[in-house]
Amino acid sequence: MKGLFSGLAVAGMLAAPTTVMAQSGGQAGSAFEHAFVAIDGQPLPLSKFKGKVLLVVNTASFCGYTKQYDGLQKLHETHGLRGLVVIGVPSNDFGAQEPKANAEIAAFCQGAFNVTFDLTEKETVKGKAAHPFYAWAGKTLGDAATPRWNFHKYLVGRDGRLLAGFSAQVAPDAPKLMKALEAALATP
Repeated sequence: MKGLFSGLAVAGMLAAPTTVMAQSGGQAGSAFEHAFVAIDGQPLPLSKFKGKVLLVVNTASFCGYTKQYDGLQKLHETHGLRGLVVIGVPSNDFGAQEPKANAEIAAFCQGAFNVTFDLTEKETVKGKAAHPFYAWAGKTLGDAATPRWNFHKYLVGRDGRLLAGFSAQVAPDAPKLMKALEAALATP
């Protein structure tokens, strides 16, 4: 059964585009209108990050892409002073690869990957029950840009506009993500 599931998952990911860029204009709303709850239970309104560039990533602890936590942490450390905020959004939506409770997720991320960037409570990121940020992002960039697996990345500009979506296959240090990130950080 596991082999069949893995094959189906990979086939589904290969069919999904790896990057979707936002078109200029016509974008309704702003990322800063949305809020999460931090993994420690405190409010995490995205409005507190106005003027910063956000990289919002749905994560999972038991995924083949879990090692991307290393790259996300490196981005946080390298570009944080330039205005980048990395936000990890644990989700159990894909392959039930994030089954643990919030405290266990936080301990794992800090222990295994020294994560110091913001983590939210576990959220739903797809379908009708998707967190409002993810529903907005899907509506803004279209269905092709919705998460198809863990470690899907959304890049948000300093003005709260959604700039691009990157599939799990795009590593945090991938040239196309880095190019988009550098452009976003260079924009006042």
